[in-house]
Amino acid sequence: MGLEQYKGDMEMCCRCSTCKFIPMQRVSGHDFVNVCPSISRFNFHSYSGGGRLNIGAAMLRDGFQYTDRLLDIVYNCQMCGACGVSCNYAMDMEVLEPIQEFRIRCVADGKTHPALDKAIAGLRAHGSMVPPTGKRGDWAIGLGLKDATREKVDVLYHAGCLTSYDPSLQKLARATAKILQKAGVNFGIAGDAEICCGGRAYQMGYQEDFLRQARENMALIKQAGIKTVVTACAEGYQAFKVLYDKFKLRGDLEVLHISEFVDRLIQEGRLKPRKKVGLSVTYHDPCRLGRLGEPWVHWEGKKVPGDRFVFDPPKTYRRGTHGVYDPPRNVLKSLPGVTLTEMTRIKEYAWCCGAGGGVSESNPEFAQWTARERIREAESTGAEALVTACSWCEKAFDEAIRETGSALKVYDIVELVEAAIS
Repeated sequence: MGLEQYKGDMEMCCRCSTCKFIPMQRVSGHDFVNVCPSISRFNFHSYSGGGRLNIGAAMLRDGFQYTDRLLDIVYNCQMCGACGVSCNYAMDMEVLEPIQEFRIRCVADGKTHPALDKAIAGLRAHGSMVPPTGKRGDWAIGLGLKDATREKVDVLYHAGCLTSYDPSLQKLARATAKILQKAGVNFGIAGDAEICCGGRAYQMGYQEDFLRQARENMALIKQAGIKTVVTACAEGYQAFKVLYDKFKLRGDLEVLHISEFVDRLIQEGRLKPRKKVGLSVTYHDPCRLGRLGEPWVHWEGKKVPGDRFVFDPPKTYRRGTHGVYDPPRNVLKSLPGVTLTEMTRIKEYAWCCGAGGGVSESNPEFAQWTARERIREAESTGAEALVTACSWCEKAFDEAIRETGSALKVYDIVELVEAAIS
């Protein structure tokens, strides 16, 4: 690991600006063609994926000389990965990975952001990226759920920080639990013993804090004999499924997002949505369920001498195409009375909700601008509601709608599923 291993990738960038837009073949008009919130907002090349690669290459060549402007560029990025998948539509090179390593290097060198330091201090003190409002398992009071740390269960439902502590979003944790109960799944929760997955710490560049959380989570899972983890949070899904695997910590643990699990349960006949919902919707692909939810690809080999980009054996690149796209759409189409109309930027080219990468903590105005852009795109479909599959996305969109006065409604997919089976 480390920025040095991506020297060739960063030097390969030719400033073609492909990282800034959805592929030309997918453009259907002049609007909604941008894919990177950072360059779209700040309108200067350094804030693009390619610009960050150019800076990284220069830092490796000339030494790490930090300035306030440089750190502004580093931390005003949602780490959503859209730049990388657009680049990799035609290129074989890493984009997000060196950007991530640059952040990790900044943290290691003590060049952090005060707002992110505060969030990490909370993680170290409470095991959560969200300030506690009570006990972590309080959301489950009255549901009669099993304690997975004491009882034998087939599935562990990891609720996540936001849905555990945010009073306005605890409804999502309760809806998920009720869906699993309705399907007769033998599941449990860790309750007060649950801790943060660590994914957001990694996005912010605090790799050691992420690894501590990952190891503690896997220790709990192994001790409890858990074989399957289900999360309704895209942040948690990517952490357990992809990042834990990247650092060879996941082992053979099965990780499913609730949309994948519900899709399976419906196909098996264990869930039968019968109650008419009656809603026209459009669907937002969360970054860490979609393009960044693509399985990690392990590769070991070497570069061919004299060539920056020929590898032995050939290297497989993650292009975002194998993220979780069909299951949530299958679920929505199975709900009586729900009609789905797609936005322009979908699947691996979806526009970010704005909440990722620590931006909602370090620059909330930029985060909200990003969310408002997605709301505008959702409104263009004529849908009544915007549906997503991540609590952080729902929070970002709710705040943007309150700010703009939009009539658009926002739901997590579990809310609609619960309504259809209740």
